[in-house]
Amino acid sequence: MVFEDTPIPFENALDPQPVGAAQVVDANFAAWSAVLTAGLYDAVAEAGRDWFVRWATERVPANLGAPLSSLARYQEAVGRIDGLLFSNRALLTAAATPGATPLEASLAKHLVTENAITAVDIAVANSGNPGLVRSSPLERHHRDVLCGRIHTPQADVVLTGAGKAAFSAIGASK
Repeated sequence: MVFEDTPIPFENALDPQPVGAAQVVDANFAAWSAVLTAGLYDAVAEAGRDWFVRWATERVPANLGAPLSSLARYQEAVGRIDGLLFSNRALLTAAATPGATPLEASLAKHLVTENAITAVDIAVANSGNPGLVRSSPLERHHRDVLCGRIHTPQADVVLTGAGKAAFSAIGASK
C-alpha cells in the first residue's frame, strides 16, 4: 500500500522501507503483532461473555418463573467461559512481559484465540437461537472471533515451530 500526500512524522513510522524493497520481518514486531492480535480476539470473547451473562440474567421463561442465570447449567457455562478468559489474561500478560520469546508470543496468540473461540462457542451453545439470530450481538461476536484463526501466525506454523524448537533443543543438548 502506498499513501500519497499523507505526511507521517518519521518517529511515528514503523520500520519505513523504500517502495519495492525486500520485506524483512522484525522478530520483535512480529511478536508484538501476535500479542496485540490475540488481545483483540480476547476482547471479542469478553464482549460475547458479557452479552450472554446479561441475556441469561434477563431471560425468564414462563415455565421456569426465574431467570436462566438461576440454573446451575448456566452458572457452570459462565464459569467455564470465565476460566478460559482468565487463562487468556495470564497468557497475554506472560507474552507481553520483557524477555518473552517470539515463539512464546506466537503460542500465546494461538492459545488465546482458541480459548476465545471456545468461550464464545459455549455462549452460543447455551443461548441457542437467541444467540444465533442475525440481530444478536453474540452472532456477530461468534463470526468475528472465528476470524482469529486466519491471522498470522496461524496454528500450523506456530505448532510446527514449537515442535521444531523442542526437537532442536534436544538435539543441541546431545
